[in-house]
Amino acid sequence: MAVAPIEDILARGSAIADEVEVHIVRGRAVSADLKRRQVSRAAESRHFGLSIRTIQEGRIGSSSTSNPAEWERCLDAALASGSLATPQPWNGLPDPVPLDPRPIAYDPSLTPDPAVIREILSGMIEGASAHPVEVTSGGASISTATVTIANSHGVHYSRESSSISASIETIRGHSTGYEFGNSWTRDIDPVAIGERAGFLAAESAGGTDIRTGVYDVILSPVAFAQLLGAALIPALSGRNVHAGRSRLAGSRGMVVIDPTLSLSDDPFHPGGLSGTRWDAEGTPTRRLSFIREGVLEQFAYDLKTAFRYGQESTGSAVRTGHGGAPAIGHHNLVVDGPRMDPMIERAVYVQDVVGAHTANPLSGDFSVELTNPFIVEDGEYESPVRKAMLSGNVFGMLERIGGLGKDERVIGSSILPSIRLKDQHIIGT
Repeated sequence: MAVAPIEDILARGSAIADEVEVHIVRGRAVSADLKRRQVSRAAESRHFGLSIRTIQEGRIGSSSTSNPAEWERCLDAALASGSLATPQPWNGLPDPVPLDPRPIAYDPSLTPDPAVIREILSGMIEGASAHPVEVTSGGASISTATVTIANSHGVHYSRESSSISASIETIRGHSTGYEFGNSWTRDIDPVAIGERAGFLAAESAGGTDIRTGVYDVILSPVAFAQLLGAALIPALSGRNVHAGRSRLAGSRGMVVIDPTLSLSDDPFHPGGLSGTRWDAEGTPTRRLSFIREGVLEQFAYDLKTAFRYGQESTGSAVRTGHGGAPAIGHHNLVVDGPRMDPMIERAVYVQDVVGAHTANPLSGDFSVELTNPFIVEDGEYESPVRKAMLSGNVFGMLERIGGLGKDERVIGSSILPSIRLKDQHIIGT
């Protein structure tokens, strides 16, 4: 694969614009899909993404391409888009600083190998076979990538990353079960993934109705991630705060959630998938404490938002896709606090939710359908619930919790335990 000439881009762009930034992602992946118990599709792919930003008198232009030979047209497009942009306060791209060269979230022994993919698929099928279910679909992938960022101030950083993922869906009657795993190293357990998916489908069959009322609810890490992502995480964005779209605006230094909870972004967390020593704009990253023991401490900023509102970047810029522009996000979001067994006392356990994206990101109000809910007690799944919904407010549900589970899972760019919530409104029959 051809490599875009970074120095040529910077030299040509700097002759026309005040500043130039180049962001490149290139990588390789293998993947395969299951249809029932047979491999229905297998593929190997290589990807490349070049993004260029130019800044001229506060006017920011950007463009991207998947063809390295098109870098000149990409640069011209970035300059042209910048000429149409509205000027904004801008204090400059980052200067280079010494960074720890040790990789994060990268396993050099994890290579895109079709043989490993076959082993993963076979392992998940084996695990699902422990229950009287049918496999409906599934898949696995392994990818490696190199990310490079350079700018006209002399920044030139590169990092390598690796990723492995697997998922499977099963069915028994009208009940389905879905489970997945992902990591940056080969420590996922495909048999356990398949067994869990089989368990959820098999044990959810023949569920009984639940009466509408107030119950303690246990959210699995998956369900917890869905609701956090719908309201709390967007509320920590400095852009949303200053635009009046954050429930937490004006609350720094105040208790905003249960005092036992802390929430941080740790780009150096050993288990996180998004570990990095610099963000998508070349700003060095650091551990950010958003909420400490219930008290809101800070918000997240990228360069553009920080300069606009007289703040400093928190190293929170991320990019989506191979050609995405930088925006405020997080690297490894971690929720922590005292741990306990949330299933000892009677509660409604929720594996996943449907409809979290419809939650109001400003108020935090939501109403979601429950996936694979169970009545649990004494650490056991007592009986499945046929159909139910959960409604409430994301901020309100976190004001007084019952505790965090001893489990912990990587869900995308978050690392979360299960959580027990007190007095939640379940809509049943």
